[in-house]
Amino acid sequence: MTLAARNLVCSYGPTRAVDGVDLEVAGNSILAVFGPNGAGKTTLLKALSGERKPDAGRVVAAGKAVTGSDPGWRGRVGLVSHRTGLYMKLTVMENLLFFAALHGVAGAADTANEALVAVGARELAGTRAEALSRGQRQRVALARALLHDPDILFLDEPFSGLDPSGAAALEAMLRARRSPRRTIVLVTHDLRRGLRLADRVVVLRRGRKVLDAARAECDAEGLLELFTDDEGARA
Repeated sequence: MTLAARNLVCSYGPTRAVDGVDLEVAGNSILAVFGPNGAGKTTLLKALSGERKPDAGRVVAAGKAVTGSDPGWRGRVGLVSHRTGLYMKLTVMENLLFFAALHGVAGAADTANEALVAVGARELAGTRAEALSRGQRQRVALARALLHDPDILFLDEPFSGLDPSGAAALEAMLRARRSPRRTIVLVTHDLRRGLRLADRVVVLRRGRKVLDAARAECDAEGLLELFTDDEGARA
């Protein structure tokens, strides 16, 4: 599975949050996207996943144009964003069974249990989502994204709110899910973890791509220098 963006533009009024970005990530690999606050990382992820329609350019997966209105595409994508997407009055297991049904997952109960184990949250199955901590909700959101075994996994700040054991479990889970048919795109402020996981690195600044390189060519100090923006960040 290869995912590519061609001359991608996303604007909010007069501001270009993503400004002519090209990138490509192949299967069996993890792309880490870094950048300062306001660089356009989340907007880029939304455009790549089909959640937001770009104003110009296009996104292509396995040679086919991506559109968020396509049920077939939505079934191939797992997305974890700043919104957990959980129903607060339902228990964790009830949430996962609901989302599993939406995706037509066979053996939903077993699959939900496996997803919870994968993110280290099996003990939370009977807890209402409203009673979970921020980190626990993040783990459950990750489990939700894994239910249908997506071909492309998009993660926006997935380490946010996780304790060290949760972050370690997420790292292990991502490594275990590398496969030729799967692509993973990771947006994170955590340079150390992102570099440890990544096969390829993209850095955005003010909506533009300022680096696109193999992980072996990058180090944290050099990336931080690219974050410097004397003209100020954009939304």
